[in-house]
Formats: sequence, C-alpha cells, structure tokens
Amino acid sequence: MDNPTRTAAHRDRISKRRSDLQSTVTSVLPDSSDFVCEIGCGHGHFLAAFGAVHPDRLCVGIDISRERIDRAVRKRDRAKLSNLHFLHAEARDFLDALPPKVTISALYILFPDPWPKRRHHKNRLMQPEFLRQAAERAGKGARLYFRTDDQAYFRATEAVLERDSHWKVVAEPWPFEHVTVFQSRAAQHYSLIAQRRAG
Repeated sequence: MDNPTRTAAHRDRISKRRSDLQSTVTSVLPDSSDFVCEIGCGHGHFLAAFGAVHPDRLCVGIDISRERIDRAVRKRDRAKLSNLHFLHAEARDFLDALPPKVTISALYILFPDPWPKRRHHKNRLMQPEFLRQAAERAGKGARLYFRTDDQAYFRATEAVLERDSHWKVVAEPWPFEHVTVFQSRAAQHYSLIAQRRAG
C-alpha cells in the first residue's frame, strides 16, 4: 500500500536534487557556451585526458555514482584542469538542467551498462526518448560518440539510430583515443559516430 507521507518526502527529495543540480550546472556553464559532455564518466580517465589535450574546450562529465565523481574531481584538481567539471547527476536530469542557450558540441557515451537481460533492455540509455532529449540540447553538427564491448547492445543501438529522426550515423574516424578502464578489460569493442541532423 502506498504511504502518502513517504511518497511526498520522496518527491521533495527529487525536486531538491534537481533544483540543486540546475544551480550547479548554471554555475559551471556560461550562458551561450558549448561544451563536450561525457555521460557515465566513471573516474574521469577519458575526459581528463581529453581536457588536457584540448584546454580551449569546456568539458563536463556526469555519473550517477558519487564515489566515482569524487575520484574524478580529485583527478581534475591534481591535473589543474580549469576547463573540466565533473557532476553527480543522472543523464536525463542533467540534460533538463542545462540553461537554454547552452549546447553540447560532442557527446561521449563510452561502455554504458548494456543491461544484457531482455527484461532489462528498457533500462538501456540508448533509447529513442534519450536520443530526442540529447538532440534538443545538441548544437548544429554535434556528434554523438558511442562505444561498447557488448555486440548485442551495439547492434540494438545501430537499429535505434537507423530509425531516429534526430541523429544519423556517419563514417568518420574516432576523434580522440584514450583507453578507459572498461576498454582495457574488453577483448574487443564496437564504436559508432552519429551526427545531429539539421532542423
């Protein structure tokens, strides 16, 4: 049976979390800026390497694990990368929290949870609703970079993108290589690049 008090408290916590996230996002992303985003950044290995090589590009990594974000922040601080930020956030909440004039120029999704059991496929990030939401926050010509070691998830993502009206798969070289922890453990991996469609 539903407990109204507990339900209300839960909704209040969610509302506060989203409000706090919006304040944080606004503080790290200047109005009318564009940035490179990594969803599921883990301990920040990839994005810290990217930010070091591209000091002129603003980079934001998000992860749902507070412990991973804390480690990523320490990594950033040791490297003194002022162009790099790591935030504790869920992907959809983060996209919702972006200021209106801020856009994503490149979106990296590297080795996300494949949710291999069929009954869990609905939990996969690469779904039509997420792709629509990401496209709404992506700038003109933005790229989405997806990589996984799960072939079934890769094929499913290809199929979703083939039907998607916001993104189209393009044949381009991977722009920046840095072996992540997950990639180092994978026997093989599969990559694709999609471009934000015009309009």
